[in-house]
Amino acid sequence: MAQALLLLASLLFFSNVAHCDFSPTLIADMAKILMDNYCSPEKLAGMEEAIDAASSNTEILSISDPASLANVLTDGVKQTIFDSRVQVTYEPGFVPVKPPAMPDIPPEQLAEMIKGTVKAEVLDGNIGYLKIQHIIGEEMAQKVGPVLLEYIWDKILPTSAMILDFRSAVTGELSGIQYILSYYTDPEPLIHIDSVYDRTSDVTIELWSMPTLLGKRYGTSKPLIILTSKNTLGIAEDVVYCLKNLKRATIVGENTAGGSIKINKIKVGDTDFYVTVPVAKSMNPITGKSWEVNGVAPDVEVTAEDALDAAIAIIKLRAAGLVQAAATLVADNYAFLNIGDDVAEKLGAVAASGEYNLISTKEELEAKLSADLLKLSGDKCLKAIPALPPKNPMPEMFIELIKVSFHTDVFENNIGYLRFDMFGDFEHVAKIIAEHVWNKVVDTDALIIDLRNNVGGSTSSIAGFCSYFFDGDKQIVLDHVYDRPSNTTRDLLTLTQLTGRRYGSKKSVIVLTSGATAGAAEEFVFIMKRLGRAMIIGETTHGGCHPPETFSVGESDIFLSIPISHSDTCPLMLPSTQQRASSITCYGSQMILQISYLEGWHVVKMLS
Repeated sequence: MAQALLLLASLLFFSNVAHCDFSPTLIADMAKILMDNYCSPEKLAGMEEAIDAASSNTEILSISDPASLANVLTDGVKQTIFDSRVQVTYEPGFVPVKPPAMPDIPPEQLAEMIKGTVKAEVLDGNIGYLKIQHIIGEEMAQKVGPVLLEYIWDKILPTSAMILDFRSAVTGELSGIQYILSYYTDPEPLIHIDSVYDRTSDVTIELWSMPTLLGKRYGTSKPLIILTSKNTLGIAEDVVYCLKNLKRATIVGENTAGGSIKINKIKVGDTDFYVTVPVAKSMNPITGKSWEVNGVAPDVEVTAEDALDAAIAIIKLRAAGLVQAAATLVADNYAFLNIGDDVAEKLGAVAASGEYNLISTKEELEAKLSADLLKLSGDKCLKAIPALPPKNPMPEMFIELIKVSFHTDVFENNIGYLRFDMFGDFEHVAKIIAEHVWNKVVDTDALIIDLRNNVGGSTSSIAGFCSYFFDGDKQIVLDHVYDRPSNTTRDLLTLTQLTGRRYGSKKSVIVLTSGATAGAAEEFVFIMKRLGRAMIIGETTHGGCHPPETFSVGESDIFLSIPISHSDTCPLMLPSTQQRASSITCYGSQMILQISYLEGWHVVKMLS
């Protein structure tokens, strides 16, 4: 009631701004039109009482210019119910346009008329393009459908993807919504598409997908993109909004106009004033909201002029067979044969289901591909990466890198400390490492190897590094490594020849780990623990893999990181450490280290 009185009061206020010459019932008549026809009656609660109160007002409207009065009245309404679609106009001589009856002419001639508002062609790459300016209703479709199927629909039905161009779609029939949507859904199950409340009849109509149609459906598996502009209006907006929220189409272009599902222009009494008022409203069953007033926001925002090119680029990204190519790469190269085949099969099924049909950018494709690979394999090393990783530095560059990457110290009681944060191909710089790193700790009585920040790297140096902690009188099998591309298993053996002196097998070694310890560092930790050569102290390691190889997916600039080898001894590279960091207590940054003996081990205690 209060809101309705506010509406009427605002209108009466504007009507009394000047001395007017119009009937005092104009305001009440206009308010009654809103009360009887406006699509959201909850905004007009109490309007009837307000009209009764207004009818006794004897003020004389005397604004001399009727167009100015119409603008004043429009502003009054908008400031009250906040709906830009409601307008008051002064239009002497206006003749309402009645919807034409179905013309009694041959379907072929009707089809020719409709084809003037429709354009269909097949673009390069087998992309269907369908431009629609008017969405015909079900009755018209039934009458001219066979001709339209033959000359338009069947032409683009076999395409691999489709672009619906609604940039100039400004008119349409309500019954056309479910008709056109049904061609992009499956026959079963039926889908609740939309609900439309009609105020004049006080009836809510539910729109559902149709179980039977003329001709074949485009279905749900092939990509669908809809082009929009700021001029896309009314029924076309509803189609766009429904397909977007059904996740059946990607919307490319501009925010739509924000019109109405149904709008009427109603004459005010015996005057030449008219009220344009939305008499029905749409309520989407998925979002519980409507596209009206605010329009439909695109998924990919570009100017209307650039929308077609953007849509073609998106379809080419999806249609390049990248997901299937990725699945093939996994099947052919993933370290674990059975898992690789299973992942590839399931990834192909995901792609076939249409889940990738809403991908719009390379970044989205990479993110979804990585997420699917992780979900299907459980391996966080199997993923999409944006570009090839940087190449290893040249040997001369690597020398300087070694000098800053390795940290050594000798603590009290001749306990050595060695930290490095990545494994690499040390073959070319072994002498530099021996001189600048290894010789500083090789003569200690016990050694702490700190791998808490070691993220992995190349496994080519694993055998050599492990060899320093065993005697050289015999070779020891460190691990068995299976290589998927070559389908061979090789023994990882200690080396008989090394650069520099060995640490040997008698002196104690402690390896520090954390949750960040990964890849090649985990392989080293696993070997040293399994062979009883080191005590592992710290946190459970990352649980990674042998360093993966990088593969290009098709001819794109998308790459897959795929582990191609695994330890036969530790097949899944599970976290290898058991002791927790609680066995070490650290206070502040300065540590005093003491050495004691427990069952033949040197055990380090870090105390304040």
